Amino acid sequence: MNSTPGVRRIVVLGGGSAGWLTAATLAAELGGDTPGALQFTLIESPDIPSIGVGEGTWPTMRATLHRIGLSEVDLVRECDAAFKQGSRFDGWLHGAAGDRYYHPFTLPHGFGEAELAAAWLQDGRAQSFAESVGPQPQLCDAQLAPKQTTTPDFGGVVNYGYHFDAVKLGQLLQRHATARLGVRHVVDHFIAVRSHDNGDIAALSTRAHGDIEGELFIDCSGLASLLLGQHYGIGLRSERGVLFNDRALAVQVPHAAPEAPLASATIATAHAEGWTWDIGLPTRRGIGLVYSSGHTSDDAAERALQAYIGRCGLEAAGATPRRLRFSPGYRDKFWHRNCVAVGLAAGFIEPLEASALALVELSAAFIRDEMPAGRDDMDLVARRFNEAFAYRWSRVIDFLKLHYVLSRRDDADYWREHRSMASQPESLRELLQLWAHRLPSRNDFYRTEEVFPAASYQYVLYGMQFAPALRPLSADRLAAARSCMKDVTTMTRRLLGGLPRHRDLIDHIRAHGLPPSH
Repeated sequence: MNSTPGVRRIVVLGGGSAGWLTAATLAAELGGDTPGALQFTLIESPDIPSIGVGEGTWPTMRATLHRIGLSEVDLVRECDAAFKQGSRFDGWLHGAAGDRYYHPFTLPHGFGEAELAAAWLQDGRAQSFAESVGPQPQLCDAQLAPKQTTTPDFGGVVNYGYHFDAVKLGQLLQRHATARLGVRHVVDHFIAVRSHDNGDIAALSTRAHGDIEGELFIDCSGLASLLLGQHYGIGLRSERGVLFNDRALAVQVPHAAPEAPLASATIATAHAEGWTWDIGLPTRRGIGLVYSSGHTSDDAAERALQAYIGRCGLEAAGATPRRLRFSPGYRDKFWHRNCVAVGLAAGFIEPLEASALALVELSAAFIRDEMPAGRDDMDLVARRFNEAFAYRWSRVIDFLKLHYVLSRRDDADYWREHRSMASQPESLRELLQLWAHRLPSRNDFYRTEEVFPAASYQYVLYGMQFAPALRPLSADRLAAARSCMKDVTTMTRRLLGGLPRHRDLIDHIRAHGLPPSH
């Protein structure tokens, strides 16, 4: 039995994608008009714009949007959205011609049943690993969509996430959360925290609306981390010695022509100054350069960004890149007393592999599923949350670092220092030592809802020509793997002939919608 008042009022500080996605996730299942329903208030400053450059998601976003009651058609129509089938990495291995590989969203065909990577290595690697075990690289190269016009809302022929305008997504979530889910929206200046005698937050004071009271406060105030970081003084665990990037430039560029082919993969291009992202939306491309201020000057980074835009045959006349600064790292803990941080308030590493929104989804789902009944339960839930997300952040860091460790680029200290043993987490070094003689497996990633599963590590390892010394497969195991890869050839041929162009599908959805999901 709880001896303290129950949790009834949830207050979210900060809007944007993180704040509204969290509020909607919670309110969709815990809010409403029924007895015992929780009340949700989101406080958003009228003066602080959304960062608005988180334009890519994982496939998990499909289930998240479906669960809160949004339609995929609305996402496409209102957020300039397109489909994302994975990421393509150009120039990460050595930077020479032909240096590219895919990390697709679909698991290898037969993964977990056949030893695909071992067979691919043993057979001599006639084509890339990703192409050998799934159709998605060739679908992306052909600018095809991951579904057909008759595929239902949120359904897919192959796995996919989204590219979208992040500012418009926040606005769509705001409209949905307030109109359909009962979230109270307070547009006002946050000025102070009012505390209980025990140190818990009692209320957030605002300029025009006074004190807004609650039992649980969710800090979605971005990099400022106004509640967890500034009020409670929870420090940021720096990862600058592991992943050096702390700057980014972002710009929106028109397509070369209105009907230009629409990519369905995020393109990440490595170069001496860092790496560049390129995200295709139906009406424009979002392009940005990520770099380390300790290795590259702001001017050099901007020249590299403009050079990339020029090589793509695009025009960025009059577009001034937006300059972003961040400290790579995450909070020493994420839930303290009756305050939990979600999104940038909890931490940020870098945009590689689009983990930021996925961590928002995971955080919001954890809070929803483990919502404490009262204050007596809250410290137990907080401890579980902190353990789960300390693990998840460390796995994100390992996976992102893997991309740099495997690189053989030798054109800048940035790349050479990324490979140094001193900058590698011990956990990643241990895995690489094991993987020198065996494949990454589920035994390495045993938690439920791993941020990156073993298949993701295989796509990167073998995309970047990591060559383990494996025992030869027996004849029957080799035959089983070859059979799966033969199926992939047939599947790829069928999908190349049956899927629409990506842009054609987007145009169809905007004009006619999609069949409803069941």
